[in-house]
Amino acid sequence: MYSQAIHHISPAPSLAPVRRLDIGLIGPGKVGTALVAQLHAARSRLLPMRLDLRLRGVAASRRMWLDVDDEAMHERHDGAQTWRPTDLEAFAGYVGADGFPTLIIDCSASDEVPSRYAGWLRQGIHVATPNKHAGSGDLARYGAIREAAHDGHARFRFEATVCAGLPVMQTLRDLLDTGDELVAVDGMLSGTLAWLCNRFDGREPFSACVREAHALGYTEPDPRDDLSGRDVARKLVIMARESGVPLALEDVEVESLVPAALQSVALDEFMARMDELDAPLDARLAEARAGDGVLRHVAHLDRAGHASVRLAVLPREHPFAHTRLTDNIVQFCTRRYRDNPLIVQGPGAGPEVTAAGVFTDILRIAGSLGANVCA
Repeated sequence: MYSQAIHHISPAPSLAPVRRLDIGLIGPGKVGTALVAQLHAARSRLLPMRLDLRLRGVAASRRMWLDVDDEAMHERHDGAQTWRPTDLEAFAGYVGADGFPTLIIDCSASDEVPSRYAGWLRQGIHVATPNKHAGSGDLARYGAIREAAHDGHARFRFEATVCAGLPVMQTLRDLLDTGDELVAVDGMLSGTLAWLCNRFDGREPFSACVREAHALGYTEPDPRDDLSGRDVARKLVIMARESGVPLALEDVEVESLVPAALQSVALDEFMARMDELDAPLDARLAEARAGDGVLRHVAHLDRAGHASVRLAVLPREHPFAHTRLTDNIVQFCTRRYRDNPLIVQGPGAGPEVTAAGVFTDILRIAGSLGANVCA
């Protein structure tokens, strides 16, 4: 007698369903264009992960292009099948018309577009953005956006608003969500001002360094947008609000590097008179060297809500003294990381890295919908 083993062969597991996410892009500038290129390049990599990212529309300030796909976008938006005057509500409706999960990406610098976020989130439309106006603008509007994201089923992601593609906001969120307590956060949050601090060594006037940065494309078209420190203050406000401090932009003490006499003049006049920056900056550099220190542009926030943006003299052994080129660096001092603060450092400016930060947000939203991605 013998017994015959019976082998039960399980059927091969079926593939997980493809998760489709329909995307509408607002702001086809440098960051938006870089993001479209990254989405196109990633398509063949993401489809085996059962994720289908569909670019359904692109909206600029005056025109919007519908029926968009990557092939239609590969040279310029005029290749898209349909365009019409921009209507953001109609745009969002079109992007989500097929009934799939929908994501609006706002790569504009507009203060008007964030006013739509809360409504979109309440409709179940996800929002991802590098636009700093939502997180640092009107406090009531910001509260409405966060409330809509909290109460509904849509996600609001804004990693790239601070330090572009560096994982600053996610790191802060992870610290707080795991029960840590923020004591202080310090950072060099402007790639432009980081480069200027590294470049300015007294061999050339500060104004010559600014002109060089302008020629290289490191500054905004009007360098005062960088030198004023206001953009850094916006990033600090975003971090403060994420950590539970209801800070307004006006609450931040900001030291501008632009003399009062040059703050309101026309751009051409400012560029012609830029050497008026030199004497004050020469004095600050001499102060730093007298104390064997370095000049760095630093943002600071403590748990009491005191916030400042200023040019500071730091000792040479300070972590901020060893940054390179346009590096951003953020130092989190928390209850757990009090004696040895947690540091995030790397390139914090440029269309490619900013777009990569937005792409990370896209993948996190896709993961929340069940896509098999890690982000």
